[in-house]
Amino acid sequence: MSRQSSSVYIATTPGTASACGSKAWYEGLNAPRPLLVIISGPSGVGKDVTIRRMKERGYPFHFVVTATTRPRREGEIDGVDYHFVSTATFEQMIAEGELLEHALVYGQYKGIPKAAVRAALASGQDVILRVDVQGAATVRRMAPQAVSIFLTAESEAELIERLRRRCTENEKDLEQRIRTACEELRRVNEFQYRVVNRECELDATVDAVIAIMQAEKCRVDWKPVVI
Repeated sequence: MSRQSSSVYIATTPGTASACGSKAWYEGLNAPRPLLVIISGPSGVGKDVTIRRMKERGYPFHFVVTATTRPRREGEIDGVDYHFVSTATFEQMIAEGELLEHALVYGQYKGIPKAAVRAALASGQDVILRVDVQGAATVRRMAPQAVSIFLTAESEAELIERLRRRCTENEKDLEQRIRTACEELRRVNEFQYRVVNRECELDATVDAVIAIMQAEKCRVDWKPVVI
């Protein structure tokens, strides 16, 4: 006696119901899954150059420019590197609830405008935020769905050397920045991912960041960012 198979194959044609009732699920695979990505770490680890290299390589994302009250440095462009604003303007933004996060760092304000983040996510774009470690903690509280990446140098000695090579502060301010950087290193476990930005290996750093983002889009438990 032949054994009858217990499985049944049902052919479907476009416009008909799915054989296993999962048509909507499969259609959802093509829906955009925009990410809110935090790139953080101590001063001198290469946050800016990493994001700049991602742009140069054509990886699609929206970078939200941070607002700050610190003076513009030589070569920096308003609206590209930062939105340089007065203290009075920044405090008005705080009062009106226009910032996703803000902090007073080295006596100067820094913060991320909410509107730009919401608009980019709504359009299906990935959003990358460049924030310090303190700011990253605030963003994670407000947007638990954010993907947090901690950039670091290959050693403490290398990190200090990078800070010294920048020559952007006087000796007293540099010593304070080094102390702060060492304190921030101890908060790496607050982040989901750690990426080492080794000297002269910027593309490897970018590859690691992109791999993290691509993996996050494949998560079964992916959830949209709510701000």
